[in-house]
Amino acid sequence: MKPAPFDYYAPETLPEAIALMARLENEGCDAKILAGGQSLMPMLAMRVARPDALIDLRRLTALNHIAEHDGIIAIGAMATKRAAEESTLIRERQPLFHAATQLVGHRQIRNRGSVGGSFAHADPASEYPAVALVLDMEMQAVGEGGERLIPASEFFVTYMTTALEPGEILTEVRMPMLPAGTGWAIQEISRRNGDLALAGVALTLRFSGGLCADARIAAFGVDATAVRLTAAEDALAGQKPDAATFARVAAIAAASLAEPMSCIHASADYRRHLIGVLVERTLAEAAGRAR
Repeated sequence: MKPAPFDYYAPETLPEAIALMARLENEGCDAKILAGGQSLMPMLAMRVARPDALIDLRRLTALNHIAEHDGIIAIGAMATKRAAEESTLIRERQPLFHAATQLVGHRQIRNRGSVGGSFAHADPASEYPAVALVLDMEMQAVGEGGERLIPASEFFVTYMTTALEPGEILTEVRMPMLPAGTGWAIQEISRRNGDLALAGVALTLRFSGGLCADARIAAFGVDATAVRLTAAEDALAGQKPDAATFARVAAIAAASLAEPMSCIHASADYRRHLIGVLVERTLAEAAGRAR
Protein backbone atom coordinates (compact mmCIF):
# COMPACT_ATOMS: atom_id res chain seq x y z
CA MET A 1 0.00 0.00 0.00
CA LYS A 2 0.93 3.64 -0.32
CA PRO A 3 0.52 6.37 2.32
CA ALA A 4 -2.52 8.62 2.27
CA PRO A 5 -1.74 12.15 0.97
CA PHE A 6 -0.01 14.50 3.42
CA ASP A 7 1.78 17.85 3.43
CA TYR A 8 5.54 17.75 3.99
CA TYR A 9 7.68 20.26 5.87
CA ALA A 10 11.43 20.28 6.55
CA PRO A 11 12.27 23.14 8.95
CA GLU A 12 15.88 24.30 9.23
CA THR A 13 15.90 25.19 12.95
CA LEU A 14 14.20 24.11 16.17
CA PRO A 15 12.37 27.46 16.64
CA GLU A 16 11.04 27.12 13.08
CA ALA A 17 9.85 23.57 13.81
CA ILE A 18 8.14 24.64 17.03
CA ALA A 19 6.40 27.57 15.34
CA LEU A 20 5.29 25.27 12.52
CA MET A 21 3.89 22.75 15.00
CA ALA A 22 1.95 25.51 16.76
CA ARG A 23 0.54 26.90 13.52
CA LEU A 24 -0.60 23.51 12.27
CA GLU A 25 -2.13 22.73 15.67
CA ASN A 26 -4.07 26.01 15.62
CA GLU A 27 -5.33 25.16 12.13
CA GLY A 28 -6.66 21.83 13.38
CA CYS A 29 -4.10 19.92 11.36
CA ASP A 30 -2.93 16.50 12.57
CA ALA A 31 0.85 16.80 12.21
CA LYS A 32 3.38 14.07 12.96
CA ILE A 33 7.09 14.45 13.64
CA LEU A 34 9.36 12.49 11.31
CA ALA A 35 12.64 11.69 13.05
CA GLY A 36 14.21 8.45 11.79
CA GLY A 37 10.99 7.11 10.31
CA GLN A 38 11.74 3.42 10.92
CA SER A 39 8.45 3.00 12.79
CA LEU A 40 6.36 5.79 11.29
CA MET A 41 6.96 5.03 7.60
CA PRO A 42 5.61 1.44 7.74
CA MET A 43 2.58 2.77 9.64
CA LEU A 44 2.03 5.34 6.90
CA ALA A 45 2.43 2.75 4.17
CA MET A 46 -0.19 0.50 5.80
CA ARG A 47 -2.37 3.55 6.53
CA VAL A 48 -2.40 2.75 10.21
CA ALA A 49 -1.35 6.40 10.59
CA ARG A 50 -2.94 9.03 8.33
CA PRO A 51 -1.58 12.43 9.41
CA ASP A 52 -2.38 15.62 7.52
CA ALA A 53 1.26 16.71 7.64
CA LEU A 54 4.77 15.44 8.37
CA ILE A 55 7.44 17.64 9.93
CA ASP A 56 10.84 16.21 9.07
CA LEU A 57 13.55 17.05 11.65
CA ARG A 58 16.52 15.70 9.68
CA ARG A 59 17.92 19.21 9.03
CA LEU A 60 18.02 20.07 12.74
CA THR A 61 21.70 19.31 13.26
CA ALA A 62 21.58 20.87 16.75
CA LEU A 63 19.64 17.78 17.87
CA ASN A 64 22.33 15.38 16.66
CA HIS A 65 24.81 15.02 19.52
CA ILE A 66 26.12 12.70 22.20
CA ALA A 67 27.93 14.48 25.02
CA GLU A 68 28.74 14.32 28.74
CA HIS A 69 28.07 17.16 31.17
CA ASP A 70 28.62 16.89 34.93
CA GLY A 71 28.21 13.12 35.01
CA ILE A 72 25.17 13.10 32.72
CA ILE A 73 25.17 11.66 29.20
CA ALA A 74 22.97 13.72 26.88
CA ILE A 75 21.81 12.28 23.56
CA GLY A 76 20.18 14.56 21.01
CA ALA A 77 16.84 13.32 19.73
CA MET A 78 18.11 13.10 16.15
CA ALA A 79 21.23 11.08 16.99
CA THR A 80 20.90 7.71 15.32
CA LYS A 81 20.93 4.44 17.18
CA ARG A 82 24.00 3.55 15.16
CA ALA A 83 25.77 6.62 16.57
CA ALA A 84 24.77 5.54 20.09
CA GLU A 85 25.98 2.02 19.36
CA GLU A 86 29.36 3.31 18.18
CA SER A 87 29.78 5.88 20.96
CA THR A 88 32.77 5.11 23.19
CA LEU A 89 31.26 7.31 25.89
CA ILE A 90 28.04 5.27 26.01
CA ARG A 91 29.76 1.91 25.66
CA GLU A 92 32.17 2.59 28.54
CA ARG A 93 30.09 4.75 30.89
CA GLN A 94 26.53 3.49 30.31
CA PRO A 95 26.86 -0.08 29.02
CA LEU A 96 23.22 -0.97 29.78
CA PHE A 97 21.99 1.62 27.28
CA HIS A 98 24.63 0.46 24.81
CA ALA A 99 23.53 -3.17 25.11
CA ALA A 100 19.87 -2.17 24.71
CA THR A 101 20.73 -0.28 21.54
CA GLN A 102 22.36 -3.35 20.04
CA LEU A 103 19.09 -5.25 20.52
CA VAL A 104 17.07 -2.74 18.47
CA GLY A 105 16.07 -4.19 15.10
CA HIS A 106 18.84 -4.75 12.57
CA ARG A 107 21.84 -2.63 11.62
CA GLN A 108 19.97 -1.05 8.71
CA ILE A 109 17.26 0.11 11.11
CA ARG A 110 19.82 1.45 13.59
CA ASN A 111 21.53 3.32 10.76
CA ARG A 112 18.41 5.43 10.16
CA GLY A 113 16.33 5.19 13.32
CA SER A 114 16.79 8.02 15.80
CA VAL A 115 17.12 7.68 19.56
CA GLY A 116 14.51 10.37 20.16
CA GLY A 117 12.14 8.80 17.68
CA SER A 118 12.11 5.53 19.63
CA PHE A 119 11.37 7.28 22.91
CA ALA A 120 8.59 9.36 21.38
CA HIS A 121 7.11 6.32 19.62
CA ALA A 122 6.88 4.58 23.03
CA ASP A 123 6.32 1.04 21.78
CA PRO A 124 5.87 -1.10 24.94
CA ALA A 125 7.86 -3.93 23.35
CA SER A 126 10.93 -1.74 22.72
CA GLU A 127 14.01 -1.77 24.90
CA TYR A 128 14.52 1.95 25.58
CA PRO A 129 11.47 2.60 27.83
CA ALA A 130 12.50 -0.17 30.24
CA VAL A 131 16.08 1.05 30.33
CA ALA A 132 14.83 4.60 30.92
CA LEU A 133 12.90 3.42 34.00
CA VAL A 134 15.88 1.49 35.35
CA LEU A 135 18.28 4.42 34.87
CA ASP A 136 15.91 7.20 35.98
CA MET A 137 16.39 8.96 32.67
CA GLU A 138 14.95 12.39 31.85
CA MET A 139 13.48 13.62 28.57
CA GLN A 140 13.81 17.24 27.46
CA ALA A 141 10.81 18.63 25.61
CA VAL A 142 10.57 22.05 23.97
CA GLY A 143 7.45 23.86 22.84
CA GLU A 144 6.07 27.39 22.56
CA GLY A 145 5.82 27.50 26.35
CA GLY A 146 9.54 26.81 26.75
CA GLU A 147 11.61 23.85 27.85
CA ARG A 148 10.83 21.20 30.47
CA LEU A 149 12.35 17.97 31.75
CA ILE A 150 10.10 14.93 32.11
CA PRO A 151 11.25 11.98 34.27
CA ALA A 152 10.97 8.57 32.66
CA SER A 153 8.48 7.49 35.33
CA GLU A 154 6.06 10.13 33.98
CA PHE A 155 7.00 10.16 30.30
CA PHE A 156 5.44 6.85 29.17
CA VAL A 157 1.69 7.13 29.68
CA THR A 158 0.18 4.14 27.86
CA TYR A 159 0.48 2.25 24.58
CA MET A 160 2.45 4.45 22.16
CA THR A 161 1.48 7.53 24.17
CA THR A 162 3.83 9.87 26.02
CA ALA A 163 3.53 12.93 28.24
CA LEU A 164 4.56 15.22 25.37
CA GLU A 165 2.02 18.02 25.05
CA PRO A 166 0.57 19.09 21.66
CA GLY A 167 3.16 21.27 19.97
CA GLU A 168 6.09 19.93 21.99
CA ILE A 169 9.13 18.28 20.44
CA LEU A 170 11.39 15.81 22.23
CA THR A 171 14.87 17.32 21.84
CA GLU A 172 17.15 15.30 24.15
CA VAL A 173 17.31 12.32 26.50
CA ARG A 174 19.56 12.34 29.56
CA MET A 175 20.95 9.54 31.70
CA PRO A 176 23.50 9.21 34.48
CA MET A 177 26.71 7.32 34.02
CA LEU A 178 26.70 3.87 35.57
CA PRO A 179 28.39 4.00 39.02
CA ALA A 180 31.40 1.78 39.56
CA GLY A 181 30.50 -1.61 41.00
CA THR A 182 27.05 -1.69 39.42
CA GLY A 183 26.01 -4.88 37.68
CA TRP A 184 23.64 -4.66 34.73
CA ALA A 185 21.89 -6.88 32.23
CA ILE A 186 19.22 -6.82 29.55
CA GLN A 187 17.73 -9.88 27.84
CA GLU A 188 14.68 -10.46 25.69
CA ILE A 189 12.81 -13.21 23.89
CA SER A 190 11.62 -12.61 20.32
CA ARG A 191 10.40 -14.87 17.56
CA ARG A 192 13.29 -13.92 15.29
CA ASN A 193 16.45 -11.89 15.73
CA GLY A 194 15.55 -8.23 15.28
CA ASP A 195 11.83 -8.67 15.97
CA LEU A 196 10.10 -6.77 18.74
CA ALA A 197 10.34 -8.58 22.05
CA LEU A 198 7.61 -10.90 23.26
CA ALA A 199 9.03 -10.14 26.71
CA GLY A 200 12.19 -8.60 28.07
CA VAL A 201 13.90 -7.54 31.28
CA ALA A 202 16.46 -4.82 32.02
CA LEU A 203 18.04 -4.30 35.43
CA THR A 204 20.87 -2.94 37.51
CA LEU A 205 22.17 -4.41 40.77
CA ARG A 206 24.64 -3.33 43.42
CA PHE A 207 26.07 -5.13 46.46
CA SER A 208 26.53 -3.84 50.00
CA GLY A 209 28.47 -6.00 52.42
CA GLY A 210 28.22 -8.89 49.97
CA LEU A 211 24.42 -8.71 49.89
CA CYS A 212 22.07 -7.47 47.16
CA ALA A 213 21.18 -3.79 47.37
CA ASP A 214 19.72 -1.06 45.21
CA ALA A 215 18.21 -3.30 42.53
CA ARG A 216 16.16 -1.70 39.77
CA ILE A 217 14.24 -4.09 37.52
CA ALA A 218 11.92 -3.30 34.59
CA ALA A 219 10.00 -5.54 32.20
CA PHE A 220 8.98 -4.72 28.64
CA GLY A 221 6.71 -6.33 26.08
CA VAL A 222 4.15 -7.35 28.71
CA ASP A 223 1.98 -4.28 29.31
CA ALA A 224 0.92 -1.00 27.70
CA THR A 225 4.20 0.50 28.92
CA ALA A 226 7.41 -0.83 30.40
CA VAL A 227 6.88 -1.58 34.09
CA ARG A 228 9.06 -1.51 37.20
CA LEU A 229 9.00 -4.81 39.09
CA THR A 230 9.11 -3.25 42.55
CA ALA A 231 7.95 -6.37 44.37
CA ALA A 232 10.97 -8.23 43.03
CA GLU A 233 13.27 -5.32 43.91
CA ASP A 234 12.02 -5.31 47.51
CA ALA A 235 12.33 -9.08 47.82
CA LEU A 236 15.95 -8.92 46.65
CA ALA A 237 17.13 -6.28 49.13
CA GLY A 238 19.55 -7.63 51.71
CA GLN A 239 19.58 -11.15 50.27
CA LYS A 240 22.53 -13.33 49.32
CA PRO A 241 23.25 -13.21 45.58
CA ASP A 242 22.86 -16.91 44.94
CA ALA A 243 20.82 -19.13 42.63
CA ALA A 244 18.14 -19.85 45.25
CA THR A 245 17.55 -16.15 45.88
CA PHE A 246 17.36 -15.35 42.19
CA ALA A 247 14.87 -18.17 41.55
CA ARG A 248 12.65 -16.98 44.41
CA VAL A 249 12.78 -13.35 43.27
CA ALA A 250 12.02 -14.40 39.68
CA ALA A 251 8.86 -16.16 40.84
CA ILE A 252 7.81 -13.03 42.72
CA ALA A 253 8.47 -10.91 39.63
CA ALA A 254 6.30 -13.13 37.45
CA ALA A 255 3.49 -13.25 39.98
CA SER A 256 3.53 -9.46 40.37
CA LEU A 257 2.45 -8.87 36.76
CA ALA A 258 -1.22 -7.91 37.03
CA GLU A 259 -2.43 -8.81 33.55
CA PRO A 260 0.23 -9.37 30.87
CA MET A 261 -0.69 -8.67 27.25
CA SER A 262 -2.00 -11.56 25.18
CA CYS A 263 -1.87 -11.83 21.38
CA ILE A 264 -1.47 -14.37 18.59
CA HIS A 265 2.29 -14.47 19.23
CA ALA A 266 2.26 -15.06 22.99
CA SER A 267 -0.41 -15.61 25.60
CA ALA A 268 -0.52 -13.76 28.92
CA ASP A 269 0.58 -16.93 30.76
CA TYR A 270 3.51 -17.42 28.41
CA ARG A 271 4.65 -13.82 28.83
CA ARG A 272 4.42 -14.21 32.62
CA HIS A 273 6.55 -17.35 32.40
CA LEU A 274 9.11 -15.56 30.22
CA ILE A 275 9.48 -12.71 32.69
CA GLY A 276 10.26 -15.17 35.47
CA VAL A 277 12.88 -16.89 33.32
CA LEU A 278 14.43 -13.60 32.21
CA VAL A 279 14.56 -12.09 35.70
CA GLU A 280 16.42 -15.14 36.97
CA ARG A 281 18.86 -15.03 34.07
CA THR A 282 19.50 -11.29 34.18
CA LEU A 283 20.03 -11.28 37.95
CA ALA A 284 22.73 -13.92 37.59
CA GLU A 285 24.34 -11.98 34.73
CA ALA A 286 24.23 -8.65 36.59
CA ALA A 287 25.56 -10.22 39.78
CA GLY A 288 28.56 -11.51 37.87
CA ARG A 289 29.31 -8.00 36.67
CA ALA A 290 28.73 -6.44 40.10
CA ARG A 291 31.30 -8.76 41.63
